[in-house]
Amino acid sequence: MTQDSKNRSKPPIPWKKVLILLVFIGGFSAFFLLGGDQYLNFSTLKANRDWLLAYTLNHYWSILIGAMGVYSASTALSLPVATILSLTIGFLFGLWVGTSIILFSATLGATLAFLAARYVFAESASRRMGTMAKKLISEFHRNDFNYLLFLRLVPLFPFWLINLATAFTPIKVQTYVAATAIGMIPGAFVFTNLGQSLGRIDSPDQLLSFKTISALILLGFFALIPIFVKKFQSIKKEKGGLR
Repeated sequence: MTQDSKNRSKPPIPWKKVLILLVFIGGFSAFFLLGGDQYLNFSTLKANRDWLLAYTLNHYWSILIGAMGVYSASTALSLPVATILSLTIGFLFGLWVGTSIILFSATLGATLAFLAARYVFAESASRRMGTMAKKLISEFHRNDFNYLLFLRLVPLFPFWLINLATAFTPIKVQTYVAATAIGMIPGAFVFTNLGQSLGRIDSPDQLLSFKTISALILLGFFALIPIFVKKFQSIKKEKGGLR
């Protein structure tokens, strides 16, 4: 075999995938290397609340656009700052505008992370999946909107993990976007509302009460009702056919 034929037999290096991966890893690493976690925290927010409010009143639209950009980027990079950003946006922009900012930005950021993970990893991962994993993905795909809606509503599953895990399923992008946006409405509403009462909150532990978490979990289970109904009807038809 000649040298030219050997070179032709080698698979091309996926430069686009490597570049996308480097952008995400670099962005995530830069956040901590530059001390982003020291600036975006609860104590810093409380200490600068008056200055932030005054600055936003004087530069409303630039801060609004900046908030959308920061929230979208942090969600796409899976940075652990969603809570503090949600509180800040709720405090600065109020309940309705703040909720709208969070829903748009988080949905955009989550979609970017989902698309990047699908493009970079999904093809190679699908070749290595076992039978059990394929069965789970197949079950998820049959009711992907309801399952994803459940995962978004229940505040027990890491947001970034859902973004990455669903990239390995055949869920359509429009279904992903719709379920993500709808599923985040209650949580966004809760956090922006809490942000408005920032002066009365002394610790992040006071943010979510047991009742609030329980209500969100219960709301999540409502999203699964159509799946249970389908399974019940399927079982009923099978039993009817055996008679």
